[in-house]
Amino acid sequence: MSGPSRERIPTVVKLGGSCLDDLAESWWDDLARHGREHPLVLVHGWSRPLRELNPRYRDPSAILRDRYGNQSRWTTPEVIADIRTVSARLGEEVIGRLERYGITAERLLGSDGLVHAGEGERWWWRNKQLVELENLVGPITAVDPSRLKNLQPGHACLVTPLARDAEGREVNTDADRAAAALAAATGATDLVLVTDVAHLLIDGEPVSRIGARAAAEFRDKGATGGMRKKLRAAGEALDGGVDRVVIGSAPVTDLLAGRTGTVITRT
Repeated sequence: MSGPSRERIPTVVKLGGSCLDDLAESWWDDLARHGREHPLVLVHGWSRPLRELNPRYRDPSAILRDRYGNQSRWTTPEVIADIRTVSARLGEEVIGRLERYGITAERLLGSDGLVHAGEGERWWWRNKQLVELENLVGPITAVDPSRLKNLQPGHACLVTPLARDAEGREVNTDADRAAAALAAATGATDLVLVTDVAHLLIDGEPVSRIGARAAAEFRDKGATGGMRKKLRAAGEALDGGVDRVVIGSAPVTDLLAGRTGTVITRT
């Protein structure tokens, strides 16, 4: 079976929820210039907007860790509803910005048949105890790229990274890993993880370029928090056929050109 035609191969960009409000108009102008020549698949986070919606999301008890130390938001049906609320508002803002620069855009919920999730963890660390509880979070098992019907230059698909599990429940997923899965499924050569840090730092020093194996070693031994998740997503994207993953806070064209940020390659 042949892959997607070149003009339908997107650039996949994950927009961190903690930095969306801080992106300057020049950043969006730059993204639009890139998008006039390449289809865009944008995946947004929601961490800061969710915390601003309700103070309970700023409480440390809102965050769980699984048996392996991976961090997760404790997600109940009420949290899913709040995620939908903030993502709808974010969608309006992002689409409005893109359209001002001549890029048409549409919002898609991953849970509407685009992203599928498997069974989630049952045991979580909470208040320093390992307890069994229901957490509507699931690992991504499949992406149906046929749901992205308008992959063409001048158009952007903005994806809210919710998913649907085998029982038909709507579940939360990690936005970085969702972006990685979408990049692999669409045949993207590039995945850009836009965050609020300029580079990957190792021993306090910025890293401009690193191979997948070295990045995985640092992820397992030295990375913490959000960067650990980004490196895990980067590894999954590269394993799925993506050529390179770039992490940084600069305009997309600067990141893709290697002028700033950290480029992670297969070798």
